[in-house]
Order: sequence, then C-alpha cells, then structure tokens
Amino acid sequence: MSSRPELQAPPEIFYDDVEARKYTSSSRIIEIQANLSERALELLALPDDGVPRLLLDIGCGSGLSGETLSENGHQWVGLDISQSMLDIALEREVEGDLLLGDMGQGLGLRPGVIDGAISISAVQWLCNADKSSHVPKLRLKAFFGSLYRCLARGGRAVLQVYPENIQQRELILRSAMHVGFSGGVVVDYPHSSKKRKEYLVLTCGPPSVSTSVPTGKGEDGESSSDDESSGDEENQTVCISDRHRPKKKQKITKKGRGRDWVLKKKEQRRRRGDDVPPDTKYTARKRKARF
Repeated sequence: MSSRPELQAPPEIFYDDVEARKYTSSSRIIEIQANLSERALELLALPDDGVPRLLLDIGCGSGLSGETLSENGHQWVGLDISQSMLDIALEREVEGDLLLGDMGQGLGLRPGVIDGAISISAVQWLCNADKSSHVPKLRLKAFFGSLYRCLARGGRAVLQVYPENIQQRELILRSAMHVGFSGGVVVDYPHSSKKRKEYLVLTCGPPSVSTSVPTGKGEDGESSSDDESSGDEENQTVCISDRHRPKKKQKITKKGRGRDWVLKKKEQRRRRGDDVPPDTKYTARKRKARF
C-alpha cells in the first residue's frame, strides 16, 4: 500500500508536471473523483429550481470535480496550490475560473459571494507543517474563517476529507466550529475499509438557519439510520451542531465541590493570611433556583 500523498511532500511539490498528468489520466481516479463530487453536490442540498449557483471548488486540481459541477449546470471557481494541476486544467479547457493560491492563507474572496463550496481530498493537507512557518491550527483557522465569510448566509460547504487519525479529525472539526460553522460529519459506508468516506457538512448562518446533518449511506447504497452506535467512530453521522448551547452547559460539571471542599479552601486561605468569612451553617449551602 502506497504512503499517503500528504506525508510525502507539500502539495505544490508532490503534484509536479509528471504526477499531475498521471493523476488526471487515470481512469480509476476520474471515476472516484466523479463519484465523490456527485455525493458532495448531493450533500450541498441546493434548491432544485433550475437556477445555476456560483460554487467554490477548494483544491480543484485539474478540474475533475469541477466537471461534475458544470454538468449539473452550475458556475464554479476553482482554487489550487499546484501550478502543474492548474496548467492541465487549462489544457482540458474546463469551464470554471481558476485561482492559484494556498487555502491555508485564506481564500481571498469577497464576503457572501459564494452560494456553496465543495472540496475533495484536500483539507487534510492543512494538518501538516510543511514549512517552519506553518502552524496547522492557524492555517485551519485562516481557511475556515475565510470560507465562512465568503459563503452566502445559509450556504453550505461539503468537504470530503481523509483524516489520518482521530486527532486530525477533531482538529479540523474544532477549527470549523470556532469560526462560526455548524453542522457535522457524514460517514458513508462506515463499516467498509475501502468504501468508507467522510464528509464534513458545514452551514454558514445563525441557529435560525436549518443545520440538520444529512444521513450517511449504508452498504446497500441507501440512507442508513443513526441508532447502531452513538458518538463513536462507527457512527454514520456525527452531529456537532450544538455549538450554540450556552457555555455553562458545555462545561463538564465538576464534582467534589460540596461543603467539605469549601471549608478546605477557606482554611487554606486563612493559612495564607487572607480575609475569609467565618464558617456558618450557610457555608456551601445550595441556593434555590431563581424565579
């Protein structure tokens, strides 16, 4: 089994002229890209009104995923860090507009101009520190922050990712939530090592905007329920839309802070010479809820 591309070299170096042409000429890669792009477009859940949308393809490469967007009648803008990939996209005369840039430095698009965004196998590259100046947490923050700003209110972003481990998955999710996104992870074919695919489905907008997370596909290709497991990696849909809960409810309740704990802390402060109120029968007494 070959090593993961993102572990071999930075994307702008790994996808040189030879690798980019090899990638684009592979019939297997073309089929996989088409299937992933179709699924990402399905998860975007764009209105079925016949009106073309302006979509963003992040890590567009040679335009394989962009072709799916064009076939579905949408306009698109593609961003990629590999000049070789974009050169092949120009040779293939893709219909989208192409931008050369590093998504880890921000997308550089005007606020609210994009109706939806997709990304196929690209975001996990941001978890690597390919240069001494690269800090994955900061690069993810710059990426998700700029993505949130450029999306129209209520717009979705569907990012298909291959996280190397649970820590990478949590880092990506946490970075998305910190900038204001809500949504979750959709896992297709969770029990298959070959067919398993993860999609980060994010919604830009306040709690009033619908942030329901779609359901992942099962082995039969149909939607699968979420009641087989709860909260672990085998779950088809990992919902993280509780971002809007009050902070007090997000914190884990700390145990062991009854009367004994309070008396112990007061005694410690007395030994330090602090001014501490005297102990009474009301010390550490639980207060009634406010009316």
